[in-house]
Amino acid sequence: MIEFFFDCSSPWTYLAFHNIQPLAKELGAEITWRPILVGGIFNTVNPSVYAQREKPVPLKARYMKKDLADWARSAGLSIKMPPTVFPVNSVKAMRGCVWLGKDMVPFATSVFEAYWGGDKDISQDAVLAEICRKVGIDEQKFFAGISEQAIKDQLKANTEEVVARGGFGSPTIFVNKTDMYFGNDRLPLIREALLRSTASAA
Repeated sequence: MIEFFFDCSSPWTYLAFHNIQPLAKELGAEITWRPILVGGIFNTVNPSVYAQREKPVPLKARYMKKDLADWARSAGLSIKMPPTVFPVNSVKAMRGCVWLGKDMVPFATSVFEAYWGGDKDISQDAVLAEICRKVGIDEQKFFAGISEQAIKDQLKANTEEVVARGGFGSPTIFVNKTDMYFGNDRLPLIREALLRSTASAA
């Protein structure tokens, strides 16, 4: 019912990843997790993000920092914006999510927490190895797995797919394949869409 296209390098995705899980559980909706590279999306269809980073509007930037803090408080999460390393190269972490498949959630959760809560550079092998140990993943198998061409190709394919389906950032969320939502603050609308879908199926 829910497809969740995500990159751990996005603060709004950190919030949505956390918040959508209890929502899905409450409504009995299954989540299909789809790792992507948000930089690939920006390069393809949304380069304005880079311009905004280079020349931010001070009032808007100040409000965004408050907005993130408010949402994090609401979710019970700690968040540092910006982290020491920002933007961060999340390609190895996201390949790791692809490699883990249906077992990716504990790893992805720890990557989000390490970067956004712990201010750790998730592009570094030492940080990823620490996360692997924390969640019980064999780190040697992990690094071998993320270097496989099939894993690299799948991450690229996921990124191209979300763009082809109309996505322009992370998180991009689909309900029943075609109903697209973008961002953490759309979760009340996703709830309504799921309730409508359940009612129409009854």
